[in-house]
Amino acid sequence: MSQQSTAPAPPVGLRVPEAVHRRRWAVLGVLMLSLLIVVLDNSILNVAVKTIAAPAPTGIGATQSELEWSINSYTLVFAGLLFTSGLLGDRLGRKKVLLFGITVFGIGSALAAFSGSPGELIGYRAVMGLGAAFVMPSTLAVLMNVFERDEQPKAIGIWAGSVGLAIAIGPITGGILLEHFWWGSIFLVNVPVVLLALALMLWLVPDSRDPHPGRVDIPGVLLSVVGLVLLVYGIIHGGELASFTDVTVLAPVLGGLAVLVGFVLHERRSDHPAIDMALFRKPAFAAAVAAIALVFFALMGVTFFSAFYLQSVRGYTALESGLLILPLAVAQMVFAPRARLVVERFGARAVCTAGMLLVAAGLAAFATFEADTPVWVLEVVFFAQGAGMAHIMPPVTVSIMQALPREKAGSGSAVNNTFRQVGGALGVAVLGSVLSSTYRGEIEGHLGGVPAALRDTAGESVEATLAVARELGPAGKGLIGPAYTAFLDAMHVTALASTAIAVVGAGVVAAFLPGRPARDGASAS
Repeated sequence: MSQQSTAPAPPVGLRVPEAVHRRRWAVLGVLMLSLLIVVLDNSILNVAVKTIAAPAPTGIGATQSELEWSINSYTLVFAGLLFTSGLLGDRLGRKKVLLFGITVFGIGSALAAFSGSPGELIGYRAVMGLGAAFVMPSTLAVLMNVFERDEQPKAIGIWAGSVGLAIAIGPITGGILLEHFWWGSIFLVNVPVVLLALALMLWLVPDSRDPHPGRVDIPGVLLSVVGLVLLVYGIIHGGELASFTDVTVLAPVLGGLAVLVGFVLHERRSDHPAIDMALFRKPAFAAAVAAIALVFFALMGVTFFSAFYLQSVRGYTALESGLLILPLAVAQMVFAPRARLVVERFGARAVCTAGMLLVAAGLAAFATFEADTPVWVLEVVFFAQGAGMAHIMPPVTVSIMQALPREKAGSGSAVNNTFRQVGGALGVAVLGSVLSSTYRGEIEGHLGGVPAALRDTAGESVEATLAVARELGPAGKGLIGPAYTAFLDAMHVTALASTAIAVVGAGVVAAFLPGRPARDGASAS
């Protein structure tokens, strides 16, 4: 038991250059700053969706579908290019890729801030996603190359905890900015942070690369991007139509699935695959990847509709909504860096299963929330969800990253972040569609008195219904109560769907993640 603390192996077998090893914690701080703005951007946007949906000059009049695409255009470009960016980092140098990504992200942020229409916002968000695709995997790959193996779980826990910090800062920063400036300030605020990160990267971050890289799998990357875009577009369109049997929905969904099957077949035959499919034959690796995808599928969908619940139904401002979500972030910041200690005692299987069940319980609680649910109940639920995530993210990330040699850290990081982002994108699309279609079905019976020209718009979302009610003046007052009721019913259905996904995730990790580690040192790897 005490051998670990007294063994002289680390200095003797040190693979990280001494100069880099000495500044490893400063490097981690720079990596966290880079990760912070990439994650913060999405958490800010979730608070701002109500403002962006408002007509000009307050917002840009984005519809429910356009709001989803302003999130998904970023996420899909991000997820689709993670394969390539991870490979390029291993091949060209992770510092170079990181500098490129943060620069593009900053340019996209400045352009998004001055978008004149939802279409422009979606396009510039895609540019931001391009930059982010080269940032996030590089941060984790650099981390794996500046820390020795025994310190990697601790460093990854802190890295994951920075996600909680971003979740905390994002909504609060977004709320403050929206109260004092125009909606575009939520993107413009990224620019000075990007400039600071660039300066610190140039000064502190060492470069590293794979000495024996393979070729970039361009066909594989293209297949993954096309497949994901088709699939998620079909799901979002299905929510808009409140029907998943329409040919304009089935065609992209089935086409996307076919392309993704083609992607898998191509990767299995390729001699230089973007992702090594053999890794997924290892139950622990596959379960870790599935856990990340499933937990973000469930949580991203809930994060999307919770902004409407807090602001449209409960009447809180953007800043107040951000403060209400603070317990989720605090729990992540507190527990994520310490998750490795719990894993050492109880094993990854028990810890991640308990975390998934805690997330599932928090999601199930949303199915009981009403317009007058006490605030302290919301706070307890958000804290429980954050604590659950804090005990899932670090262990599964360690499992994925340590399954690959240090030289392939970019590829491992790409796998980790791809499934996380794909899970989040599909969560927003699928659960957003469930929310939208359920809401439309609930509210349609109350739109009989609405002029025909406005009826379709009024049924799109709770914010759209309330906007039409305001436009109709006294004649629209009768829509407000049914709109709240329809949204709450839709939220309950969506929360139960999210809960089911999280329970599936708990079953996967309980069945396949490794149990408590052996104490005799024989299994050390």
